Amino acid sequence: MALVEHLRELRDRLIRAVLGVALTTALSFFFINQLFQIFINLLPAGVHMQATHPAETFTAYFKVALTCGIILAMPVIIYQLFRFLAPGLSARERRWLLLSLPLVTVFFLAGALFCYFLVLPSALNFLFNFGDTTKIEQRPTISEFIGFVTTFVLAVGLTFELPPVMFLLAKLGVVSVKRMSGFRRYVIVLAFVIAAVITPTPDPVNQTIVALPIYVLYELGVLFAKLA
Repeated sequence: MALVEHLRELRDRLIRAVLGVALTTALSFFFINQLFQIFINLLPAGVHMQATHPAETFTAYFKVALTCGIILAMPVIIYQLFRFLAPGLSARERRWLLLSLPLVTVFFLAGALFCYFLVLPSALNFLFNFGDTTKIEQRPTISEFIGFVTTFVLAVGLTFELPPVMFLLAKLGVVSVKRMSGFRRYVIVLAFVIAAVITPTPDPVNQTIVALPIYVLYELGVLFAKLA
């Protein structure tokens, strides 16, 4: 296809992906109170939120619905990406890319759950108990708290995509297993750099909680590459 046709194809795929997210976000609103409570349960005991302007509560609820919508629409997003790349791939490459779609979705969900049950409780406990808690009352705004936890869940979920991506790169012949293995010496440092960026706390404990799984995911990705 010509360049303009490629751009039109990309536009159409993006529109379909956005429509998929919009649909799953709208469906999430039917269960918004239950979904919102899931995030509220992350608050440490004794910490309460506040709304400082009339639209803040609605904005926070919308962020929760949008986050759940993105998670639910992940298969649609990945499928649209596959359909955009498919014309440039061979039949064998298309088959492997299509077969990897469920794996990509599973790893994303695993990352989101890992963040919710392990990373966020530890990080929030550190942040809300830092300093002189007898004189400092923690009362975050509802939009700031929800924005913080939803962004963190999505970021960790994306980092868990590393093994299936490495599998695909090896299967398509983009990167060799030898090169991946040779890069291992830099992965530990890079994992802590990534953890420092996405982790909201400066303490080494929470950064290690994020960095170690990244390194384990890389090793798992090398294993997947060998299988590929």
